[in-house]
Amino acid sequence: MPKRILQGTVTSDKNDQTVTVLVERRFKHPVLQKTIRKSKKYRAHDESNQFKVGDSVRIQECAPKSKTKRWEVVAQA
Repeated sequence: MPKRILQGTVTSDKNDQTVTVLVERRFKHPVLQKTIRKSKKYRAHDESNQFKVGDSVRIQECAPKSKTKRWEVVAQA
């Protein structure tokens, strides 16, 4: 099964080898037909601590790295 890849913005890089990425998705409401923005934060593994707050990055699903990390940073978008 292919791994999901999401694009988002780094909101925190305070933890070692971890970044928090805010991913926003847009969709139309099924009844009202209004465009809605929903966002979710993911904790992603950043091996070399190279990404800083404000960077746009791509994250990819991976095997669990810790209690909260199920994603890893692939590249800067």
